[in-house]
Amino acid sequence: MKTLKDVISLKFKTSESEGVIFHGEGQQGDYITLELKKAKLVLNLNLGINQLGSIFGHTSVMTGSLLDDHHWHSIIIERHGRNINLTLDRHMQHFRTNGEFDYLDLDYEITFGGMPFSGKPSSNSRKNFKGCMESINYNGNNITDLAKRKKLEPSNVGNLSFSCVEPHTVPVFFNATSYLEVPGRPSQDLFSVSFLFRTWNPNGLLLFSNFADDLGNVEIDINEGKVSVHINVTQVKKNRIDISS
Repeated sequence: MKTLKDVISLKFKTSESEGVIFHGEGQQGDYITLELKKAKLVLNLNLGINQLGSIFGHTSVMTGSLLDDHHWHSIIIERHGRNINLTLDRHMQHFRTNGEFDYLDLDYEITFGGMPFSGKPSSNSRKNFKGCMESINYNGNNITDLAKRKKLEPSNVGNLSFSCVEPHTVPVFFNATSYLEVPGRPSQDLFSVSFLFRTWNPNGLLLFSNFADDLGNVEIDINEGKVSVHINVTQVKKNRIDISS
């Protein structure tokens, strides 16, 4: 597939911060990869290299943030030669690719939701997309509809369901004075806690718990944008442990 123009559009929602949304590559060094990295959208594109390998065509553009919020986000990629318009949720970014080639020369296979293992270092370090996509359109082809009607040949459809399952997590919003108190577990010698959080504030108390029998306490807080864990133990000489990340 050697194209001068491309239009790729889709909608997605996910609670994962990493994952390949779309990928295609060719024998001439061409490739296009759209993926989530640290909950940001990254488009990697290369329209090919010459035989000497002296033309550096790799182009990488990043846009958006906090895209792992399990809300629908829309993407449109419009390419005409080296001119690219990348639109995320109606915010358009225009750029030109590096190198001097205008055509995107891909193999017969393009993938949505991941990339096939090719043996290249770039393929095994990337996670597949985990979430929902809809309205996938590639150069006028309604990929979602074709996949549902099993009209994609050849295709390798692995473990797809044509419905979007909502997560069972329930978020809780805290203001500056609110807190949630839950009962502890007496006579347990293991303390285990896990949670996800998001905040714009650089400081704040995330968790506090006293140990039974006045043995001490544990505290998790944000201090200047860093998460710190403080464990105070009353019955040993080194009575305080601080871990920061």
